Amino acid sequence: MRRGQLAIVAVAVALLVVVGGYFAATAVYRPTSGQTTGGTAGPITVVAAENFWGSLVSQLGGTKVNVTSIVSDPNIDPHEYASNPADAIAITNAQLVIVNGAGYDSWALEILSAESTPNQVVLNVQELLGQPVDANPHFWYSPNYVNDTVAAMYRGLVKIDPADRSYFTAQYGDLNASLWTSYMHQEEIIKHLFAGSPVASTESIFVYMANATGLNIITPTAFMKAMSEGSDPSAQDVATFENQLDGGNTTVRVLVYNEQTVSPLTNSLLALAAKNEIPYIRISETIQPPNFTFQAWMQGEVGELQDALGAVALGQ
Repeated sequence: MRRGQLAIVAVAVALLVVVGGYFAATAVYRPTSGQTTGGTAGPITVVAAENFWGSLVSQLGGTKVNVTSIVSDPNIDPHEYASNPADAIAITNAQLVIVNGAGYDSWALEILSAESTPNQVVLNVQELLGQPVDANPHFWYSPNYVNDTVAAMYRGLVKIDPADRSYFTAQYGDLNASLWTSYMHQEEIIKHLFAGSPVASTESIFVYMANATGLNIITPTAFMKAMSEGSDPSAQDVATFENQLDGGNTTVRVLVYNEQTVSPLTNSLLALAAKNEIPYIRISETIQPPNFTFQAWMQGEVGELQDALGAVALGQ
């Protein structure tokens, strides 16, 4: 068991009782129009632009799907991914394609717009969620958005292969339960124990998780946006961030950084945090390590966040 978690077992049990109906409230099916594709002779061919969505649809589809995740290299920034002919072939031949949208995987949308595959089902997460193109694209860090997306994946699989609806329904229930027990309940525990705690983040990737855990990001919004887009933040925003870190761990409880987009400025901020006894944790754009499931990856990151907040609270 992780350090600090023994002390909150009682809280965890209480929260499980209170929020036990969480999935019933959030995993709501949106109505889908159109006819089914009439079934499939073999496993459904699925292409996910990124491995976090690929992991979820693979677990949901089980033996009834064959999933290819295109962006999965932990050593690259997904924002900068450039597609290749193999990607185009995979997307064109897929029965179900899942893209993130919001400018995160424009290369995939360009391939889709250039091709026309009969009866292909396309799930654009940004459009599903009703978000604008310029929204923060890191939707997978929001538990509510994950629930909505998994529900849409379920509907897509049933539309393609209605004969296996009962199988997909069972898989859907198992996946929802796993998501809740693995990390979503941990986020509720953090919210109960540390809501309102001031934290810092080098990029906007952490915003949705901060919202889910009730933490207060005090980093200048413009700083996070610039870093996420690969631009230089203003000197004023840099100075503000550095002053916040100089305030020590009463001003900033935890610093969160994106390990896939580390820059000299990031390293400078991490050193300043360490100097002022502020713990820092890393999160990533894609599943780390790549062979983990989505929920195992999330559980690790949320657990580290919980431990860091707990260590500060205990004066460690």
